[in-house]
Amino acid sequence: MQTVASAIVVIAAVGILLSISVHKVDEGYVAVYYRGGALLKSTVGAGFHLMIPILTSYRLVQTTLQTDEIKNVPCGTSGGVMIFFDRIEVVNMLSADAVHDIVRKYTADYDRTLIFNKIHHEMNQFCSSHSLQEVYIDLFAEIDDNLKSSLQQELDKMAPGLTVQAVRVTKPVIPETIRQNYEHMEAQKTKLMISTEKQKVVEKEAETERKRAVIEAEKLSLVAKIEYDRKIMEKESQKKMSQIDDFAHLAREKALADANYYRVEREAEAHKLLLTKEYLELKRVESIASNSKVYFGSNMPSMFLQTAPDSQQAAQQVAAHKKATDSSGQ
Repeated sequence: MQTVASAIVVIAAVGILLSISVHKVDEGYVAVYYRGGALLKSTVGAGFHLMIPILTSYRLVQTTLQTDEIKNVPCGTSGGVMIFFDRIEVVNMLSADAVHDIVRKYTADYDRTLIFNKIHHEMNQFCSSHSLQEVYIDLFAEIDDNLKSSLQQELDKMAPGLTVQAVRVTKPVIPETIRQNYEHMEAQKTKLMISTEKQKVVEKEAETERKRAVIEAEKLSLVAKIEYDRKIMEKESQKKMSQIDDFAHLAREKALADANYYRVEREAEAHKLLLTKEYLELKRVESIASNSKVYFGSNMPSMFLQTAPDSQQAAQQVAAHKKATDSSGQ
């Protein structure tokens, strides 16, 4: 019976020791081990692992993104006003390769030294060199980026492998009387902004109306110009048509004048060739022969008397012509 009881005790003790020695490391964490208070060199990742119970202990260190909240951070401005930042959030991540070195230097609670304390220090430095107006209003939007930049510069020197992803700073809590003054000032600014916006709306409406009037005037001017250009084109077309008609009439009259001139010129040339001395004499004699009047006596009109030798020849020609006429009539 004693042997069985001893075996049971041994088995129970072994079970207890195994349960103490076996431990689990979750994903996103790295386990560091201590033995007798000294940090061991080995680190392990996610999974089940064994360690010597009682003598060895472990701590889990997060290697994924984590957010550290620093609350109620006091801050004194350059003017001597004490304000408090209700909450400052620092999003950071520790590289798994840097876990052992950072834990060895700053313990597993490294964020207390490297982040919490540094935030208090940086905020005091910032507030002490700026007035309440700058901290609360003018430069408040820049605090996040400035704090992140200065904190990362310090971490690069003191703890390589620990990076700051973002910093979020809430609006500081200021004395009630000052807060009321700021609220009153903001109310006045709001009224001014509303008045300014109304003025802009009125100016915009006036500008819109002016542009509408300008556009309408430009449209009327354009229509008038188009109508004017149309009339000008009509007048120019009529002028060109009149010029064409005048040119055609001039050409036609010139052609008629040239033709008439040519006809008269040709007739003159023909008459010039026809009106010889003999032809004229013939015509005169024919005129005399056709005259039905007969003159008797010694005193004949001078127009019927020719002293020139040609008159006899002409008389002979007339007599011969008359004789020929008479014979043809028979």
